[in-house]
Amino acid sequence: MESQIESAIPLWIVLISTIAAVLITLSGRIPNLRESVIIFAAGLKLTLLLSLAPDILEGNLYTYTAINFLPNVGLSFQVDGAGLLFALVSVTLWIPVTIYSIGLLRPNDDRAQTRFYACFAIAISSAVGVAFSANLLTLFIFYEILSLSTYPLVTHNQDDEAIKGGRKYLIYLLTTSVGLALPAMIIVYQQTGTLDFTGGGVFTDATSATMLTVLLVMFLYGFAKAGLMPFHAWLPGAMVAPAPVSALLHAVAVVKVGVFSIVRVMTGIFGVDRLANTPSLTTIICILAGVTLIVASLIALTQDNLKARLAYSTVGQLSYIILGVGLASKSGVAGAVLHIPMHAIGKITLFLCAGAIYEACGAKYISQMHGIGRKIPLTMGAFFLGSLCVIGLPPTGGFISKWHLLNGTLDSSQQWAFAILLVSSLLNAAYFLPIVYKAFFAPPSDDEKFEKAAEPSMLMVVPILVTATGCLLVFFFSNTLFQFAEQFLDVYAKSN
Repeated sequence: MESQIESAIPLWIVLISTIAAVLITLSGRIPNLRESVIIFAAGLKLTLLLSLAPDILEGNLYTYTAINFLPNVGLSFQVDGAGLLFALVSVTLWIPVTIYSIGLLRPNDDRAQTRFYACFAIAISSAVGVAFSANLLTLFIFYEILSLSTYPLVTHNQDDEAIKGGRKYLIYLLTTSVGLALPAMIIVYQQTGTLDFTGGGVFTDATSATMLTVLLVMFLYGFAKAGLMPFHAWLPGAMVAPAPVSALLHAVAVVKVGVFSIVRVMTGIFGVDRLANTPSLTTIICILAGVTLIVASLIALTQDNLKARLAYSTVGQLSYIILGVGLASKSGVAGAVLHIPMHAIGKITLFLCAGAIYEACGAKYISQMHGIGRKIPLTMGAFFLGSLCVIGLPPTGGFISKWHLLNGTLDSSQQWAFAILLVSSLLNAAYFLPIVYKAFFAPPSDDEKFEKAAEPSMLMVVPILVTATGCLLVFFFSNTLFQFAEQFLDVYAKSN
């Protein structure tokens, strides 16, 4: 039986990077000081997160309520295994992305660096706020802060293409959350009197199946950061942003907040048992996720622009997480939780590599990358490891999460999803491995830029190598990661 530890530490962990954003803004004229603030804030945030881990792994929960807005609803935090794991991933990856950003932005004398780093810090605060939310209202507040704080990042280049991509980004995310997720929250509160995430869910047996179905669809599409089709178009459109922003959007904060929000709602509002005992609900989730998985992978196959291929890959990979929780089996939910860090480390490596390739030779398109692996072997070697992780092949972490997901299909009423997972993984291989093959084995391009290509600065290459190594480490330390998922399952999937 878990015990609750009342502590303000979760609130301070959330606030650290927000305070850092203020200090970053104030120190904008002194770049070394500005970036030292970021590294110090990330280190402090990570240290506090790690200090919670022993208690969480022992089955305890950290809780804190900052303020009450409504009866039984306030700005409340609760740290469990899944939330802590997501927060650890977000904050840990903040460090290499910051170092990479310094290597990318400083040499180009980017004028908006201070705004970039400040918004990045607020985005990390928002992601951790979502991870630690004890109820739907708290989650919704941080979800919206994340949308607003990342808009300046998407439009960072301030050209017509960036403004257009940013407008689409904000319209999609705000209209869906305000038009679907917010009304769904109000209905849940009106029906149950609470918005707290609860093991077993908040609905009673008297709640009609029709009401549950409507709410389910509203939440699935209301949290559009999860990229379920057809509300996915914002994601490829956001590709106009610089590589570190793409890494943040597609690997760590934004999209993972979308799927994490859905995981929270499915386990803490609907309840795993209720989903498992209502096959119509799991069928809806699995069909929507399965269609997105396959269609996004097929579209990715047709993309010559590297970042566009990575973007559509992300759309598909997010649906692995939605599918996993939709299976409503312990293995499925465990696979969903584990796929958050596994995909994050693999995809951030790929996006950082895409930025490095562009810096090395100006190549945006896969058709321009023939033989590039001989010029930038470190970058393309890291790209290979990131690809293996996203495909789900050993010895990378993606293999572990997909293994649990496959087991989850067999333990559920949606066993047909087993075939969907296998086919999509083959499609993953089909759109990634040819890139690696062309880079190392195809005849090199005779383009003048290509002839002069070389590894970018070490400030960019070292973070790439760190995250690529992480793809291997999460495989060998997957048992530790599974302990976080197991603690989450003990709270939210007790009898299933």
